[in-house]
Amino acid sequence: MDLETLRHSCAHIMAQAVKELWPETRLAIGPAIEDGFYYDFDRPEQFSEEDLLTIEERMHQIIQRDEPFIRKELSKKEAEELFQGMQETYKLELLKEIPDDKVSVYYTGKSFVDLCRGPHILSTGQIKAFKLLSLAGAYWRGNENNPMLQRIYGTCFLSQQELEAYLRDFEERKQRDHRKLGPNLELFDIYQQEAGAGLVFYHPKGALLRKIIEDYEKQEHLKRGYELVVTPHIMQADLWKTSGHYQYYRQNMYTLQIENKEFVLKPMNCPGHILIYKSKVRSWRDLPIRYFELGTVYRHEKAGVMHGLLRVRGFTQDDAHIFCLPSQLQEEIRSVIEFVFETMKVFGFNDIEIELSTRPEKSIGSDEDWQLATASLENSLKQLELKYKINPGEGAFYGPKIDIKLKDALKRSWQCATVQCDFSLPKRFNLEYIDTDGTAKQPIMLHRVILGSIERFIACLVEHYKGDFPLWLAPEQVRIIPIAEETFTYAQQVCKFLQASGIRTHCDLRNQTLNKRIRQAELDKIKYILIIGNKEIQQKVVTIRRRGIKEQITQTPEQFLTHLQTEIASRR
Repeated sequence: MDLETLRHSCAHIMAQAVKELWPETRLAIGPAIEDGFYYDFDRPEQFSEEDLLTIEERMHQIIQRDEPFIRKELSKKEAEELFQGMQETYKLELLKEIPDDKVSVYYTGKSFVDLCRGPHILSTGQIKAFKLLSLAGAYWRGNENNPMLQRIYGTCFLSQQELEAYLRDFEERKQRDHRKLGPNLELFDIYQQEAGAGLVFYHPKGALLRKIIEDYEKQEHLKRGYELVVTPHIMQADLWKTSGHYQYYRQNMYTLQIENKEFVLKPMNCPGHILIYKSKVRSWRDLPIRYFELGTVYRHEKAGVMHGLLRVRGFTQDDAHIFCLPSQLQEEIRSVIEFVFETMKVFGFNDIEIELSTRPEKSIGSDEDWQLATASLENSLKQLELKYKINPGEGAFYGPKIDIKLKDALKRSWQCATVQCDFSLPKRFNLEYIDTDGTAKQPIMLHRVILGSIERFIACLVEHYKGDFPLWLAPEQVRIIPIAEETFTYAQQVCKFLQASGIRTHCDLRNQTLNKRIRQAELDKIKYILIIGNKEIQQKVVTIRRRGIKEQITQTPEQFLTHLQTEIASRR
């Protein structure tokens, strides 16, 4: 019995339980997914967490009844009549899209029936270990113009031991969820009702975290010969028609009219970088040219697919475009890969997966171009002695690519870095350089990101570290807590001393008990708490509590500063 069939069958049982409990509910779809299953329901009342327990109990009853899954083939007309009588409007819509005249349905129990290709397990009694996990909203077919349905997620395993191990991991994932930790730690929020879905607001601490990341990136790019550029957020639609985005990406673009001309909120940074390249005649001696921009882009994502910081409508990419000679291509690719690995190590990621995606059936460019680009990508990986997986036919239509995925503390994969070879845009924009023989030739263009979306990377960092960032990344590194009002002056002096030395420090002068303020600092995941009382004033010292360490130590502010500076410099 394979796990996917087991989980799909469990989704079917969940739908049966819901229909038995609330017959007025209409069914949408219920597939197996990577680590479980879900089913979408249309019900007048909202499901509650208590309802999940009720549904689970009814599912156990259905399993105990050991009801067989009975498959029947019907003509399309018979199926339409069946679901019409049941007022299952979503099933009727699905039926219209099935080209075959014959369809299959599955029966369980006395009256439950569902439209399904199958396969299913033999009977409900074969389900041994399952759990309903969470509730969510989901637009029908992922379209925000369609009704909002209620989605119930669950999981199912072959044994209770496997289920219990998964649930422990699931609970850990919940505690690390950036959508919860971000607002709790005052890093960011998405004010969907007030401002709109998929638009991120960075609070002071989140903006500071982002600045730390961006400052590091700018410094590292400049060290590697990149040049910083900045391009506008809006550009005329004609530019996007030339690039091809208007024709192939229009549904994801925001447009507006200005002085009777159509403009586009940029979904990509590449056309802007191309215009800078074209601003003057380029020689082969000028290449490679590497333009880097922390470029904010806007994409019209469907409301049903947005997810915290992972899928938003406005985000910033650490985007660079490299214009190079064919002879420079492999070296440039290798340098990008090395840059990715060095950067991921600094941010605490040492487990990496690599995929090489090759030419798809629908593509542009000559065989010679594709062979050169693919060989350059693959040879770079081989030179660096890196393991990689080949995804045949999964490259972009304009060229092959390398995707580098990092794994977090829970061994989950996150797509961040990529490097792509592009033949399309240099041709569309007539990019040229003057070669050694005086003739104009077309450069090769590489698209690449190191972290990818800054928003997505911050979500990854929050979940990887569970919000407990290493000192060099922490938006607030030190919190000073004076015991009583008479110690405020000295506490503020220490705070100013540390701040003047570049340490991100806050002095908590709130009228609350010492224990409450310490507890809040712990909840805020502050690395160092300084306690200041009369003894500290008399001895001109501070008492230091290090997060995760019970023992307290006493140092002068100067000694403590030296310790901080050493730890920050190490980026441990």
